[in-house]
Amino acid sequence: MADLEKASQKAREFKQREEEVLQAALELFLEMGEDRVTVEMIAEKVGIGKGTIYKHFETKDEIYLLLMIRYEEEMAQLFQRIEETSGNKEQLAKEFFLFRIKDPKRYMLFDRLEQKLVAAKSVPELLGRLHKIRASNAEKLTRIIQARIKEGVLEDVPPYFHVCSAWALAHGAVALMQSQFYNTVIEDKEGFIDFLLQTGIRMGNRGQYKKK
Repeated sequence: MADLEKASQKAREFKQREEEVLQAALELFLEMGEDRVTVEMIAEKVGIGKGTIYKHFETKDEIYLLLMIRYEEEMAQLFQRIEETSGNKEQLAKEFFLFRIKDPKRYMLFDRLEQKLVAAKSVPELLGRLHKIRASNAEKLTRIIQARIKEGVLEDVPPYFHVCSAWALAHGAVALMQSQFYNTVIEDKEGFIDFLLQTGIRMGNRGQYKKK
């Protein structure tokens, strides 16, 4: 029994250290940019040796992808909570938009990293896992949109028109929030985000789109 407890304690400590490494890495990536951060810097921030990092992660790319997977899992959990508690279709669409823009630095970091990792074909297993979670989230949005189209609320166009339009608005909003110039122009940031959110919710409503 003592050996079992000791093994369990070691497993908990290993998991805790892994969490600390991921959190430290994310903080450094956001603060300094991923290209300037080294494994040695992550180890120093956690207070462990560089070799210990490699007991948890084979490469820095693996750290990138695990952080990105967690980000998509957060959205999946958010969708699940809303579906289980209220089933409010409009709330789901609203939360999708808010989730993407509430932490613009993290969004931009992961968007940038994904382009690099896909181009390098790095850690394909984890990349596939990331895309699988994202596809599942997209499927949930698609079902919501299909229901809203059937109810006559949204334009009767392919659902991906709506999904991609929402993504484009969120992506543009994040880029805007990271722009030094526009941050000086937008004095009422809270009011602007609320206006943008209301625009996003109304976007694609029936009667606004005229096919050519």
